[in-house]
Formats: sequence, C-alpha cells, structure tokens
Amino acid sequence: MRALHFGAGNIGKGFIGYFLNKTGYEVCFVDVDQKAVDQFNQNNRYLVEILDDARTVESISPVSALNSLTQAEEVIEQIENADIITTSVGVNNLSRIAPVLSQGLLRRIKKNKNKLDIIANENAINASSTLKSEIEKLVAPGEMDEILTLAGFPNASIDRLALSREDEQDQIAIVEPVYEWVINQKELANHELPSIEGATYVEELKPYIERKLFVVNMGHAATAYIGYLYNESTIQSALQRPEIEQFVRGVMNETAQYFLKKHNVSQEEMKNYIKKTIIRFKNQNISDNIFRVGRSPIRKLGYDERLVKPMRELSELDLPSDYLAVAISAGFIYDDPQDGESAALQDFIREHGVEQAIRHYTGITDDRILTSLKENYFKLKENVTSVLID
Repeated sequence: MRALHFGAGNIGKGFIGYFLNKTGYEVCFVDVDQKAVDQFNQNNRYLVEILDDARTVESISPVSALNSLTQAEEVIEQIENADIITTSVGVNNLSRIAPVLSQGLLRRIKKNKNKLDIIANENAINASSTLKSEIEKLVAPGEMDEILTLAGFPNASIDRLALSREDEQDQIAIVEPVYEWVINQKELANHELPSIEGATYVEELKPYIERKLFVVNMGHAATAYIGYLYNESTIQSALQRPEIEQFVRGVMNETAQYFLKKHNVSQEEMKNYIKKTIIRFKNQNISDNIFRVGRSPIRKLGYDERLVKPMRELSELDLPSDYLAVAISAGFIYDDPQDGESAALQDFIREHGVEQAIRHYTGITDDRILTSLKENYFKLKENVTSVLID
C-alpha cells in the first residue's frame, strides 16, 4: 500500500507518517526542503523519539520523498497511484498544494478508478473541506464532479505535540506519547483499506474538534499567558506552581460545562479528558517554551478561537466564565517583542487603550463581558497572584 503525504514537518513525520507506516503503508513525503528530501531518500527511513520515561526511539521505514518545486511530474504520478493521500502543511498552505493535487487527480480519473481518500490533518476545523474547495477553484465544474466520483475528503481532528531534533545523519521527530487522531467515517470514499492504526473513526466530528480546541488548545494558551505573568519559561515549570495548575483546571472545568450542555458528553468523560490533558501538559520529559505556546496572540484571541468562543458559548448558555475572562485578559498583557502579532497587539493597546483592543480583536460587543475583561486586565497587571487566588 502506498501513502502520499504532503508536509515533512514534525507532525508529518512524528504523527501522520508514523501511523501510516504502522498500518503498512510505504510513505512518500512531499516537501520543499531539499535537505530533508535528500535525507529521506538516502536513508530510506527516519527516527521518531517518544517522550516517555524510556525515551523510546523507533525507526520508520521504508520512506521516500519528493520536492514539489522541482519534481512536480513525479508528484503527479504518485497522486495517480497512491492508495491514500494526507497532508500536514498548515491550513494556510493548502492553496499552495492544490494545483499539483488538481493536476494529479485529473490524470488519475482517466487512469485509476480506485477510490481515494484525501485527509488534511491541519490545526483547523474542516481542513479537508477547505482543501477540496481550493481544488474546486482550479478545475471545471464537470471535472470536479468526476473527481468526486472517486475521491473523498474526510475531515479529521489531530492532537499530538511534535517537535524535532537536529541531526546531520537522520530526520528525527520528537513526540509525546499521548495523541488523538479522529476521522469522519461518513466522509470516507474508500472502505476497502484497513483502518489507520492509532486513528478513531466517528460519525460526528464536531464534538471532537471543539473538545480539542476548547480544552487542549485553550488550556495550553491559558497556561502560557498566566505563566508569562509569573515569569515562567515553560509550560511544565508554570504548572509546578499549585496556583497556576489550580487555575488551569478551573478554566478547563468551565469549558467542560459547554460539552455537558451542548453535546451531551458525560461529566465523567470530561473529567477524565481534563485529567489526561493536565498530565500531558506536566510531562517533565518535555520542555515546552512559554513563547512557543503563546505566540500569535491576535489569532488566539479571535472571535471564533480557543479562548473567546467558549466564553461566548457559555455566556449564551447563562453559565459562568470567570476563569476564561482572566485567561483572555492575560492574553492582552502577554508581550513577546520577537512575535509580530504580540508586538502589533501591544502597539494597538498603547495607541488606542485596552478596551478598544479587546473590542477590536475579540469582536465581543456585550458590555458586561467587556467590563469584566478590562477589570481583569488591570487587576492582573497590578497583582496576578491575588487574582488567581481569589
């Protein structure tokens, strides 16, 4: 079985390629990094180091790679013959791989009638649907209809911390032992292939996507922004402070109420999920920099993003969101001059004031919530400890 994967970054190697290989696929990576492409082809393998207590290292083989900039024809041939296609290029780069995918799919419908699933594994909601839309822009309507008789674009939700280590000889991905890969069963086109090892297939994806965004991503950002106020350097060191761990548990328990009400998830299931997430965050085999996790605060404080959206949802359900208000306010204090978004946010606050910044970047119009966020902002700037302990 042959798998074609776009994106040879940390997620591509340490998560998607890893489990495709475990399922029995020979994986061909597509990337623009010629050095990485050469290493894959010279070694026919790469290494995955798992951040468990044993620091387990596994060799993933056989693998190969192509450079999409210089080997477009070879990539198209792989699209013609692949049994499955996956991506992890970043949602903003899906439009960049759409041209070669569209060419390959148009050629495939003439030569290969086997069903094909194309799964975009990006940190975004319905990324596969986004990729399908990008391909649709590039082909005639009738051609897209033909493509869809053979190809499915099942949406997925992924969750695994993946880093990397520099090595002249090998490509080395470093991953945490905990992960989640959820795929929409209803959107699959090919039901003949074996299920991907490590993946969970579900009929309704939205609760899983939102759970990851509103608990894991939200909790990560909240830890970073509060940890920054305590001058902590990593997520792990921040959570060694009892008051920060208590706060993060509190904000997760708050968002859990949304899932209990909206998706009928059980209290026990959410309790276990939060417990597992806290354990992940505290893993001492990982050193996760505060500035890596907190980066791009403008995006993370957006209207439909990990912090603001659950607060809006809880407000509509008339449920408390006090912890979220503190976390959001901390995000407006977070200041990393090396991060363009953080610098832009602080410039806006200096020029227009924090209230206008909150209105502008969160899109919140409810005066009660705006007042709460502004008050928390000034309280946190004055004394973060008193706010958390209260």
